[in-house]
Amino acid sequence: MFELALRVLCSLTVVFVLLWALARLARRGVGGGHGAGLVTVLARQQLSRGSSVAVVKVADRALVLGVSDAGVSLLADADAAVFSAGAPEDPRPSPLAGSLLSAEAWRFLRGKR
Repeated sequence: MFELALRVLCSLTVVFVLLWALARLARRGVGGGHGAGLVTVLARQQLSRGSSVAVVKVADRALVLGVSDAGVSLLADADAAVFSAGAPEDPRPSPLAGSLLSAEAWRFLRGKR
């Protein structure tokens, strides 16, 4: 009986370690670490239920894209420096500010102060 319980415990440990490793691999992505990509979404604004406008940085260019259920269309093309010049922050605090559910609290808990 003890041998069976030990065998089951070892099998479950192997399964959980494999699941943990696969989850870490999936989070990291196939292309390596974060920040290595050439494409970054700088801003996105929802216009209606099925449409939005996104500013996407590709290498040294910024593309303003119209995104809808029908597809994606290029609205404008500009130098990325135009959009990276310090945009003003939203003066309204988050409704979760100061609570354990706020983004700042989670960054602090994860060690990314």
